Amino acid sequence: MTGTPWQDIRWFVIDDAAAIAKAVVAMITQSANTAIEQHGRFSLVLAGGTTPQVVYQRLASSEQAWAKWQLYYGDERCLPPEHAERNSQMVMETGLAQRAGAHYPIPAELGAEAGAAAYAPLVAAALPFDMVLLGMGEDGHTASLFPGHEVDGSALVLPVHNAPKPPPDRISLSPKALQSCTEMIVMVTGSGKADALQRWLQGEPLPIAQLTAACPGRVTVMTDQREVLEGNPH
Repeated sequence: MTGTPWQDIRWFVIDDAAAIAKAVVAMITQSANTAIEQHGRFSLVLAGGTTPQVVYQRLASSEQAWAKWQLYYGDERCLPPEHAERNSQMVMETGLAQRAGAHYPIPAELGAEAGAAAYAPLVAAALPFDMVLLGMGEDGHTASLFPGHEVDGSALVLPVHNAPKPPPDRISLSPKALQSCTEMIVMVTGSGKADALQRWLQGEPLPIAQLTAACPGRVTVMTDQREVLEGNPH
């Protein structure tokens, strides 16, 4: 179909968040096997959040060609490395980071500008990523790309200030970097996301909508919001 950007996306509705995590693990495994067969490595960009955390726990207990996995991050909070709210700390606690052959956390403890500058060469060397995992916030943000924030279209990694949720200082991969991928999976779970999902489907230029619109045919959305999808035939 054509006409609206979300119609170029594969939509899967699964009513249980645990079942979504299981399905995402299967998709990641398939992508990893293909990438390793084609070019000898698998580069995966990780997202923060509750559903991704379950994905990482499941992945960590699975059998993979771990030595050929490379883990990156879509965004990070400017907090000390071992802070409980760091995405990298969450991934460490799942055991996934320890299994991968290479783990590249964003050095957000350096501050937004310095951390972004330090991470940019790693991202540049990795592009295109094999798979990017994203979530969506209740305001339609993804990674640390928030509604109303100006984005440097030429940069790969962005310093973020004045985030509408704490902490205010963050680092995010840019749309340019996130869109440079073979596959993208967006996980949208929980009733609190229903309004933003509805706004996305109705064409509002939310960050998640703008990001995915530039990746036709490469995006899969996994959601438990059946009523929203059924109210927007696609």
